Amino acid sequence: MGSGLLDLEKHFSFYGAYHSNKVNIWIHVVFVWPIVFTAMMWLAYTKPLAPQLPVMASLPFHEFMVLNYTFVFAAVYALFYISLDPRAGSLAAFLVLACWVGANAAAQSLPFVSGRNLILVTQGVCWTSQFIGHGVFEKRAPALLDNIVQAFLMAPFFVLLEVLQSTFHYEPYPGFSKSVESKVNESIAKFRASKKKKNLAD
Repeated sequence: MGSGLLDLEKHFSFYGAYHSNKVNIWIHVVFVWPIVFTAMMWLAYTKPLAPQLPVMASLPFHEFMVLNYTFVFAAVYALFYISLDPRAGSLAAFLVLACWVGANAAAQSLPFVSGRNLILVTQGVCWTSQFIGHGVFEKRAPALLDNIVQAFLMAPFFVLLEVLQSTFHYEPYPGFSKSVESKVNESIAKFRASKKKKNLAD
């Protein structure tokens, strides 16, 4: 178990309180990672911050391992996820680094205008779908309206853990799911009570 910034249970409980509806969860599973990829693709059009390390030259797809802002983005997310949970975090880190390579490959193959249009359409569809998920199914505003940094950092890892839990019954440590469920239910109950009180006041 971590503490403070590395408290996975706290992060997961916070995010889970805004994503308890199954339809909304799966909307996020489908659309969160394309947002991450296209955001990194946008950064992939920037110039390298440093020359490629010699050791990279022998790696597959080394021509797409550009040390630009996309790499900075990927490195921060990868290290954060591994720090939260070494096992699932390593898988998340691999996915983020794969997005780094893929985003550079896409940026190198598409002219900026074409890439920009693809990014804008993808971001528009993905964000609209998630807002629909919150408005129609969750009936609660997205987590980013309350804590934008935590929401953006946790969203990709949250949906990955959801898939691992639902498919393989994965837990970062024994009792994690039960503890998170209890905290999520408590948070949702407080939200509904506050909403009911506000409606009565109106």
